Amino acid sequence: MSAVATNGTAPFAGRRVLVTGGSRGIGRAIALRFAEHGASGVVCHRRSSPDAESLAAELERHAGDWRVVAADVTDPESVAALVGEARTRLGGLDVVVNNAGIVSHLELGDMELGQWREVLDTNLTAMYLVTRACAETMGPGGSVINLTSAVAMVGLVGRTHYTASKAGVIGFTRSLAKELGPRGIRANAVAPGIIETDQASGLTPEQRVRYAQLAALGRLGRPEDVADAAVFLASDGARFVSGATLNVDGGI
Repeated sequence: MSAVATNGTAPFAGRRVLVTGGSRGIGRAIALRFAEHGASGVVCHRRSSPDAESLAAELERHAGDWRVVAADVTDPESVAALVGEARTRLGGLDVVVNNAGIVSHLELGDMELGQWREVLDTNLTAMYLVTRACAETMGPGGSVINLTSAVAMVGLVGRTHYTASKAGVIGFTRSLAKELGPRGIRANAVAPGIIETDQASGLTPEQRVRYAQLAALGRLGRPEDVADAAVFLASDGARFVSGATLNVDGGI
């Protein structure tokens, strides 16, 4: 069952959504879940791919008006064009999901400054660029949802840059909630644990068992688990939830 029961209705009908990094994995699941609930929206991806093409085809099966576009969310001009596309096509935005991100595994002594900057720019600075561009298009009832990671709270060897970026997302979200709150706009973060995406595809069978056992629920997460959490935070059911970080990690 999804996070928002439809009971034959479309609870997000008329709502306008932007999802970054949406062609695969968690972002794709989030876009499709909003579409299932009647929303319209724009989904961006960094470069054209069969995944982006198949997502566009899936979104066309739903009632809302959806568009899948290429955009580099680390580039201010590309972000301006992306948000302009959303404003022109949809007339504004009600929900912004900052999902775009990258993962890198390098210990500090092996990490070059350019590698540090690439992760911080993609996972955190892009969030600033997109949110800043979108905020003026949003009104009361709006919702910003930022994807962080469970690792932000515990750290991991070889992930100082990634953990720093994801911990920054939590701080960014807390302050953003206080800035946008007076305008009736909420900001929250979702912190996934180990999810069945491309990142988990390289795990050995032994690693999969070990990681599944770390979760109280005894399994790896699915993209849809995170999507349902994002939809909940954007819904009226979370109308008094702001500045929160919702862990979606199965109880690690």
